[in-house]
Amino acid sequence: MSNISKLLKWITFTLEAFFAIPLIGGAYILSHGWLPLGIALLLHIAAIISLLKDRRSIIGNGLGVIASIVGIIPIIGWLMHGITAIVLLIEAITGSRNRPQV
Repeated sequence: MSNISKLLKWITFTLEAFFAIPLIGGAYILSHGWLPLGIALLLHIAAIISLLKDRRSIIGNGLGVIASIVGIIPIIGWLMHGITAIVLLIEAITGSRNRPQV
């Protein structure tokens, strides 16, 4: 995985984990007029493009795109951000290991 892909994976994980904090994440999103969801959407799309070039898993960032879209729905958005953060963490940890190239 390239350094850009790793960085984007960790940034999007951190963002999703913050959004998943009960009350705090939602209050932050609402106080900024849902702009953080748009920024997260753009970051997830950039990560997907970078990961596709590296032939790595895009599942976590794909979930992030969905979470950014449905994030305006209070409980569903919170749940999606939490699930996305967990998947991104797992992908970031397993993707950062050195694997032999085939």
